[in-house]
Amino acid sequence: MKNLTIINTKVVNEGFVKEQDILIKDGRIEKIDKLIEPQGEYIDGSGLALLPGVIDDQVHFREPGLTDKGDIHSESRAAVAGGTTTFMDMPNVLPPTLSHDLWNEKNQIAKKNSHANYSFYMGTSNTNIEEIRAIDPLEVCGVKVFMGSSTGNLLVDNPVSLENIFKDSPVLIATHCEETPMIIAKEKEFKKRYGDNIPIESHEFIRSREACLASSKKAVDLAKEFNSKLHILHVSTEDELALLTNDNIENKQISAEVCVPHLFFSSDDYLTKGTRIKCNPSIKNISDKIALRKALKSGLIDFVATDHAPHDIILKGNSYFSCPSGMPSIQHTLLAVLQLVRDGDLSLEDVSKVTSHNVATRFNIKDRGYIREGYWADLVLVDLEKEQVINNKNLEYKCGWSPFEGDKFSSTIIETIINGERAYSEGKVIDNIRGKKIEFTRG
Repeated sequence: MKNLTIINTKVVNEGFVKEQDILIKDGRIEKIDKLIEPQGEYIDGSGLALLPGVIDDQVHFREPGLTDKGDIHSESRAAVAGGTTTFMDMPNVLPPTLSHDLWNEKNQIAKKNSHANYSFYMGTSNTNIEEIRAIDPLEVCGVKVFMGSSTGNLLVDNPVSLENIFKDSPVLIATHCEETPMIIAKEKEFKKRYGDNIPIESHEFIRSREACLASSKKAVDLAKEFNSKLHILHVSTEDELALLTNDNIENKQISAEVCVPHLFFSSDDYLTKGTRIKCNPSIKNISDKIALRKALKSGLIDFVATDHAPHDIILKGNSYFSCPSGMPSIQHTLLAVLQLVRDGDLSLEDVSKVTSHNVATRFNIKDRGYIREGYWADLVLVDLEKEQVINNKNLEYKCGWSPFEGDKFSSTIIETIINGERAYSEGKVIDNIRGKKIEFTRG
């Protein structure tokens, strides 16, 4: 690896913004100081902010089995273009990642094709408890539990199976929380009212706040009963915030995240965005969006993810029951969070905490997520004053569209550095750069 020096930049890290230089050797940060003499290649960061690369703990890169929507190669390119340097991919692929053999296969695909650093969840079902018990905590980021509606055999709705997972999982349990019977009842109610022409605005009420709260409460109760490490994915309602605490992330048994769509959109946006912003759990009303932003600032919610889930744009135009839920968003994660700074909902210092620091701490990621000497150099340079309007011509997604099309962000990604190498520069992804499998420090 070449030496790389970043000079004259404003480092946003661990609660401070400081003018510093960064010296990188062999992929790691060798020195952080002022007036470092450049060694090897150098980047002049004058007028730019340097942040740790985003760590996204919830993505659906669709490989194997669903690669018409996206794949590890295409979606990791989009991640790098947006300043995300590490991702954790979900198990709802074909076949679902319910065994160690299938988990290993995904790692082999990523080793060959991923532009970003990577890890993969083990999926859970009503019957694969032995696979879960056999997990090596130093290898697997976590287990994913669909406590709500899912596809195939990934839904865990057997009470005994849920108890076994919460009791015996050797790694953090990440839950999708929606109460399936409540959703089914609402689907029947709205189908009776509208037939097949259910308006997209109804999604908020079909995938209701009551369904989210009931399921999240069930997960919290199980975690408390079995002293499990629980992480609630994509909190979407103000109601669920009462289940959370704002302790330091290091002290939390139960943590939670909010996803970019729930921070950026509200049900008012169905009028203009339509089915493009249909996702599960559903986007709720404006008061929920405001509450989620405040909770992220206060520490009730610990960090931001995307739930990046690409779909064919033609299918997204289908009627309600035929329209798949989910949207691509990873190319604009950091820009969306920085927009919260411009909107007055976060400080610039908060950004590194909610996109990198807290994720690394919660998952016990080794030597990443902070700008520290000895850590891997996963970094992103941002021009905080260069506005851009999102259009679909510059997207890396295989699906070719974005729910942010036409929206304006106040910042622009200039460089993304992964393991000390420039992976995105001058508006282009560097084709030959590959990420690494992330490691964990767990007892």
